[in-house]
Amino acid sequence: MHPLLPLCVFWLLPVALTLDEDSLLDCVPRRSVPFERDNAHLFEEEGVFNYSTMLLREDLNLLVVGAREAIYALDLSDISKKLSSTKWEVTEEQRDDCENKGKDAEMDCKNYIRILHKTDDNKMYVCGTNAFDPECDYMSYENGQLTLEKKPEDGKGKCPFDPFQRYASIMLVNDLYSATSMNFLGSEPIVMRSSPVTIRTEFKTSWLNEPTFVAMTQMPESERSLKGDDDKVYLFFSETAVECDCYNKLTVSRVARVCKGDVGGQRTLQKKWTSFLKARLDCPVLEAQLPYIIQDTYRWCDPRSSWSDCLFYSVFTPQSDTSDLSAVCVYRVSDISRVFAEGKYKTPVTVETSFVKWVMYSGDVPDPRPGACINNEAREAGINQTLDLPDPTLQFIKLRPLMDQAVLPIGSKPLLVRRGAKFTRIIVNQVQAANGEKHRVMFVGTEEGTLVKAVNYNGEMFIIEEVQLFQQRVPIKILRFSNVTGHIYAGSDHGAAQVPLATCGRSSTCLDCVLARDPYCGWDTAAGKCSLLWASQSDLIQSVIDGDASLCPEAESVVPLSRSIWPGGNLQLLCSSPSNLAKTVWEKDGKALTAAGHVQFLLDGLLILNASESDAGRYRCQSVEHSKAGIYTTIVANYQVDIGPAGSVEGNEIMPQAQTNGPSLAGLQALIVVLSVSFLALLTWNFYKGHIPQPCYRRKMEQKDEQGGCNTTVAYNEAVRSAQTEEELLEPGRDNGTNRNHSSAEAASHVPEEDALKDFLPSLQFIDDESEI
Repeated sequence: MHPLLPLCVFWLLPVALTLDEDSLLDCVPRRSVPFERDNAHLFEEEGVFNYSTMLLREDLNLLVVGAREAIYALDLSDISKKLSSTKWEVTEEQRDDCENKGKDAEMDCKNYIRILHKTDDNKMYVCGTNAFDPECDYMSYENGQLTLEKKPEDGKGKCPFDPFQRYASIMLVNDLYSATSMNFLGSEPIVMRSSPVTIRTEFKTSWLNEPTFVAMTQMPESERSLKGDDDKVYLFFSETAVECDCYNKLTVSRVARVCKGDVGGQRTLQKKWTSFLKARLDCPVLEAQLPYIIQDTYRWCDPRSSWSDCLFYSVFTPQSDTSDLSAVCVYRVSDISRVFAEGKYKTPVTVETSFVKWVMYSGDVPDPRPGACINNEAREAGINQTLDLPDPTLQFIKLRPLMDQAVLPIGSKPLLVRRGAKFTRIIVNQVQAANGEKHRVMFVGTEEGTLVKAVNYNGEMFIIEEVQLFQQRVPIKILRFSNVTGHIYAGSDHGAAQVPLATCGRSSTCLDCVLARDPYCGWDTAAGKCSLLWASQSDLIQSVIDGDASLCPEAESVVPLSRSIWPGGNLQLLCSSPSNLAKTVWEKDGKALTAAGHVQFLLDGLLILNASESDAGRYRCQSVEHSKAGIYTTIVANYQVDIGPAGSVEGNEIMPQAQTNGPSLAGLQALIVVLSVSFLALLTWNFYKGHIPQPCYRRKMEQKDEQGGCNTTVAYNEAVRSAQTEEELLEPGRDNGTNRNHSSAEAASHVPEEDALKDFLPSLQFIDDESEI
């Protein structure tokens, strides 16, 4: 063996790993669907923006949408049908007060609906920013009408002041849990439960340090708990890391939780959370230098399994503009719970009398464990509520709410990494395929208004399609899913959209239907179409794991289309592949066609330039697509091209020809005369106004023209002095686009008078009179 061979293998190993990582970024959607009105049911109303708050009222067959100064009740089955609406506008006094505080009257000083929750009495709790003075109210839907009770409550700590600031909230048995800012400036972040006893976080950077709140959800951890545990409320957010010893601020992602039964401490942490704990949430994306930032989280639970088997699907984006990658990481609730229940704490340590460094706490931990909920063990010790907790436990958690251990995703890597438009929101739905296997399908919204549909098949990430929901490329700000209708609802600044879980009809052939690998769809041989699994009465052909299209019956032959072209002309033959993963191959008379000087391959077809007799023949476009099961070829387009005499052309001829049925020659001559007269009149007017200088010879420049007309030598000298003054006012040391080795005055003295005049005259072309000079 050559002595350098092991060294070469060692050197190439990182390269191979890098190539494997880069291959993850090649995850492109099999089908890209551009915007069309048929893609979704759309709702928007002129003059209304920011459809970013949604509440599913499946009991009333309603989708309640909160927008800017308006609330809508839409038909859940077709949101393009508005059933009712109500306005909630700010008063002129509130708008003026907001504007006087330095906010924009048209953007900031409006009432953006931010909170919509159902209450136990079948009403709805709604809050709005209300021109930087948040308010809340109750709303009902009776007799087909939305009605606000108009009994406003203070919304501080419940709803954000700033309409563009991220927030999170959840309603549990009429108790509102919220994460937002407490003041006008947004400098007092707070996590609060509004009732029955108001409990909030401390205003300390060790608790919350410039946070951006993302999502909030409940976990019923008391169900069938052998320890007598309490339910938890989990909060996902990002913040500036206090534990990072960095020169610049570093943003990290966090998960925090509080206990549902927490009522605060007796003396220490009075009316403050005694169970607030937080931990870093990592989503390692390739070799990223900075941690990725969480944007949204969706809780998925199997109703037949324990809460510990629930998963959190989270969307992450880079905090640096140099990367265009987005990722989805998945976390187990049991892993997060274990970090809080068993992990080490971080503690601040003062270094050199001023600098604070956070390190792992290695001392004794008080009993009961700081941050723990009241359980059977605590009750046996006589602690039945948080008011009974001893002071050492409360003092400990007040100073050390941060855990030392970070929470890692399943497999310690992202489930999906994709290059392109950044991810914004995510929801997950589980579906059972034709073979009985269950798959969890992710629907991810992007900054460009598209919805990405992806699924993981035994470790292989496959993007089924990407659909453009909105005509404007605006970010998707909210996603909701209804089990009743089986539809997804998306909101953006410009409107709301409703799309089904699957649109099987986009596949027109069995081959396309099977290779789409959509677990919702299969090929119905009896009906001869791609159908939803639960909508078909017969067995469907489906192969989501391998994409085995050999099960499909033989496809019908494509009827050739006749195309004619005259010698020397150009012809385009269209061929749109149904898949982004397929390669288009052209054949001519049964032989593979290669690109030549006069034959060019296009993304959507073939272009024949300067045709000759040799270009006549049968052209066939084939789509070749790979899957785990094999390589599949299907004929997409078939053409018979003939070379005919001039004027007998059919099809996509792109060479202009002589026009036979058009305007007469006399009409064209009259049009040219009219245009010529108009041009002369415009030219005369410009001469008269002085926009275009009249011809002037150098000998006239040497004479003094007392009657006006061309510029005189006096005017020229004045202009030179003016130009010198302007150059002297320029910033010293800058050449302003030219290389000058002398001063401005010296340069002017060496410029010939005639050349300087030529340079000066254009600067006066657009001066109407001498007063402007």
